[in-house]
Amino acid sequence: MGGITEALVGERVSRSTVSRVTASLDEKVEQLRKAPITGPIPYLFLDATFLEARWARKVENVSALVAYGIGLDGKRQLLAVTIGAEESGESWSELLAQLVERGLDGVQLVIADAHLGMSAAVRKYLPEVAQQRCTVHLQRNVLAKAPQRLRSRLGRAVTQVFEAPSKAEARKRLEALTASLGRQVPEAIECLRAGFEAATQFYAFPREHWHRIRSTNGLERLHGEIKRRTRAVGAFPDRASALRLVTAVALQVTAIWTDRRYLDMKLLKPKEVVEAKAA
Repeated sequence: MGGITEALVGERVSRSTVSRVTASLDEKVEQLRKAPITGPIPYLFLDATFLEARWARKVENVSALVAYGIGLDGKRQLLAVTIGAEESGESWSELLAQLVERGLDGVQLVIADAHLGMSAAVRKYLPEVAQQRCTVHLQRNVLAKAPQRLRSRLGRAVTQVFEAPSKAEARKRLEALTASLGRQVPEAIECLRAGFEAATQFYAFPREHWHRIRSTNGLERLHGEIKRRTRAVGAFPDRASALRLVTAVALQVTAIWTDRRYLDMKLLKPKEVVEAKAA
């Protein structure tokens, strides 16, 4: 912690100060881990970012798993931050088990990337909840399978698919894109077609919510801030110190969420209506 403080503020602090800071951060970590979740959380966002931390005398790439939700008041809530050895089904299962134990309920949609372990964990702990694949992540995957000279054109076309006014229109635009570029970038089109269904779950929800529930961009911005503030640290001395600092940054960055309504949740239909429409 002393080394981290020196990297961040340019000077080394005393051992007693380090002890007080560590104890304070440990308390914040524990408070977040145990805080009860009250009221339904219709939208649950899950994502991971990666950090370097020393583990068993060797620097390893570890995952910071982050969960936040949107309650019926329309405000975002930071729900959990954990550090896993890797982004695995086991790590996500531990996080979701923690959330359910703390009272997570009323989830109608989970917004996340297409990580198989995460999807399996969601099916285990939230078996009846629809999963929205992040359209931004899908678009990146699609563009990675196309030559550089066609990526700009393809990117605009993919964006238009997910900005269609209905799922039926989105499918028509997908077919038109397949007809126009299918022969030039077959791998990219196949990737898009394979992910289309999972990436269009948002159409079952209020139109006014679509832009904010079809991707994990809210978490991407949080991850960017975590990366920016921890870049000077380099490799953390251990996973516990990584959790302390990441949690502190996440709490600070998300503090403004309590003052701002993110979505008008009065537009959201009861869960059973959404499930019937999705079916």
